[in-house]
Amino acid sequence: MRLAFMGTPDFAVPVLRACLASGNEVVAVYTRAPRPAGRGMGERKSPVHEAAEAAGIPVFTPRTLRDADAQAAFAAHDLDLAVVAAYGLILPKAVLDAPRKGCINLHASILPRWRGAAPIQRAIMAGDMETGVTVMQMSEGLDEGDMGPVARVTIGPETTAGELHDALAEAAGWLTSDVLAQIADGTFRTLPQPEEGVTYAAKIDKAEARIDWTRDAETVDRQIRGLSPFPGAWFELGGKERVKVLRSRLAEEVPQGAVPGEMLAGAGLTVACGAGAVRLLTLQRAGKQPVDAAAFLNGARLSPGDRLG
Repeated sequence: MRLAFMGTPDFAVPVLRACLASGNEVVAVYTRAPRPAGRGMGERKSPVHEAAEAAGIPVFTPRTLRDADAQAAFAAHDLDLAVVAAYGLILPKAVLDAPRKGCINLHASILPRWRGAAPIQRAIMAGDMETGVTVMQMSEGLDEGDMGPVARVTIGPETTAGELHDALAEAAGWLTSDVLAQIADGTFRTLPQPEEGVTYAAKIDKAEARIDWTRDAETVDRQIRGLSPFPGAWFELGGKERVKVLRSRLAEEVPQGAVPGEMLAGAGLTVACGAGAVRLLTLQRAGKQPVDAAAFLNGARLSPGDRLG
């Protein structure tokens, strides 16, 4: 089959590699245009862009696929199939209809739960114990297309969004290999998404990153893990410095009368919440590298009874 691949971040790279290893002909890779990044604000190519160039595949970076010229250029590839994973641009009907077998998407949730932009973070923050990758025959609606095979991934009690991202990316890669073989031999099947159980994974807002210690410990712990490593849940130290918390776990015991945000006595860095307490394991001060709680406490001058903002 003649394939195009459409994707942008690290998550999409295993899917691209699966396409390249499938025995099909990848004739074009579409990805987001390079963007300013780093201290020098030089233009940085996306991970997919770099992987495609390393493989010698032509790369296309249109700003939009809504105009007629971009759609004509896409149709000119004479595709059998387009494979999409975290591309970042909306595919209009003319693009969806151009490949003979349409466009399939590797979405990082078990649809119809967590349609939308941030399914990995939302799954952890909601306390889900399982998520996965769904192959979807794309339609014009937001992640509403018919479902193909699903790869399931367990969310552990200390899993961070970064760890879950990597596990899902790996699953997306081998799932892509299976699905391309099914499409090639005519055994690929889809079913409509269930009408019940639809949820939307809204893009993470920066305002969600500040830790509210008055919430219960489970909610705080899920917030920390769901926003790690980016953007990172944070609290204020000394009323002025933001400190990110990148790893945590629920504390086993909480003394009576502890105030939310209070550092509790004992080993490590345990903080009281509205109900229960959270033990902070990995922290990052502004402009510094992440450190464990012991190293953080050596420099932060905190004592039991101090309140975190």
